[in-house]
Amino acid sequence: MQLSVVIPCYNERHTVRELVRRVQATPFDKEIIIVDDASTDGTQQILQTLEDHNIHVVYQRRNQGKGAALRRGFSQASGDIVLIQDADLEYDPSDYPVLLQPIQDGVADVVYGSRFQGGPRRVHLFWHSVANRMLTTFSNFTTNLNLTDMETGYKVFRREVIQDLRLESNRFGFEPEITAKIARRQYRIYEVPISYHGRGYDEGKKITWRDGLQALGQIAKYAVRNDLPEGHSAQLATNNLQNYSRWLWEAIESDVGDTVLELGSGTAGLTTFLARRPQLVATDVNPTYLRHLRERFAAWDGVEIHALDLDSDGWHGLPDLPYDTIVSSNVLEHIQDDERVLRNAYEILPQGGRIVLVVPAEQRLYGAIDATFGHYRRYEREELSQKLENAGFEVIRCQPMNVSGTIGWYVNGRLLRRRTVPSLQGKIFDLLVPAQAAAERHLKPSFGLSLVAVGRKPQGATGYGAPMVRAA
Repeated sequence: MQLSVVIPCYNERHTVRELVRRVQATPFDKEIIIVDDASTDGTQQILQTLEDHNIHVVYQRRNQGKGAALRRGFSQASGDIVLIQDADLEYDPSDYPVLLQPIQDGVADVVYGSRFQGGPRRVHLFWHSVANRMLTTFSNFTTNLNLTDMETGYKVFRREVIQDLRLESNRFGFEPEITAKIARRQYRIYEVPISYHGRGYDEGKKITWRDGLQALGQIAKYAVRNDLPEGHSAQLATNNLQNYSRWLWEAIESDVGDTVLELGSGTAGLTTFLARRPQLVATDVNPTYLRHLRERFAAWDGVEIHALDLDSDGWHGLPDLPYDTIVSSNVLEHIQDDERVLRNAYEILPQGGRIVLVVPAEQRLYGAIDATFGHYRRYEREELSQKLENAGFEVIRCQPMNVSGTIGWYVNGRLLRRRTVPSLQGKIFDLLVPAQAAAERHLKPSFGLSLVAVGRKPQGATGYGAPMVRAA
């Protein structure tokens, strides 16, 4: 793996030459990207003497701050792993092996180097330590992470992770912003102990109490702001609703057999429950989701991950198994020819096999959020039942769920024309799910935000074992 070391630099003429020497001495194939943030103390003249085949220096026209410098550096990075390195000597490049190991082992997407996990550190600046721990606690409260050092200068990422993030902070607000964004995307984060050689203001330290206040503001901002990219938002937003995911599983659990094919597994919101069955084949067409699924279930017996394009005429490359259940949760609405999906599912299933569907309900609720998420439609009960019957299935049940969700969806998507549901609303909704689920078990609502439908392939039907399920 090639390493990209991104070094934001502002007025560090006393330390930058030695820092680069130490980075060069690390035993990794690497490129070094130094972003000078309009230094005025002679740093730029030193940097001009350091440029080499693997050292690239980028000069900002005006001073913008650490966050802006890092964004510029990330955009230039080409290595498999991207590591942030401050230009002072507070953080020691000899820690690179321990920082990179979790990503090299394939168990992490992001690594934080913690100054508070037992590594050697200079005893210095008590109130800075207090402030760091307080900011980390506030950040953890909003992200539900258990970091010990959110403000650390050593952060390491797989390149596709850091280049996928839309970062905005120009100054030291970068630290809480990026922490909130990687937490929301559910990347695998590891924390490792590092050494720390803190310096005082007389030695060039730049962060002040004003930056601490800005960090608090960033923590609050990203606690309520849903910044997920449109194509990723629905999957991850649903995954964050743990009570809702459990309610959804309880709604279909009795209809799921022992050998399951899941269509469009996404980021594993329902897959984790389906994986408890003896045999599961989880599928998706998105390479990012497939990688996430393979990493998540790499050590699970009975779980296989396969690429599957539901828009294709035939479903090639799937294991030739006697599937007794096909499950599709919040996927069918993304397929233009949804009836072809149902016909393909019918061909795969044996007599008595079941298809279990969860789809968005009530076409009158279709709004900006649906368009953003790529929904072709929302379903009416009669329409979905008819499509199942047209494909050859007997409809066992087709019932709505999630009455209260219709209110938020209508207000946000139709009235306010928002492109997503605010994350704070989602968290409140998830807290209330157990009470709503209990009420709906007794009241049997006639409408809701979703439909749960179960179809069965009749006894005596034909079509089982079509060639499309054979391994390619």
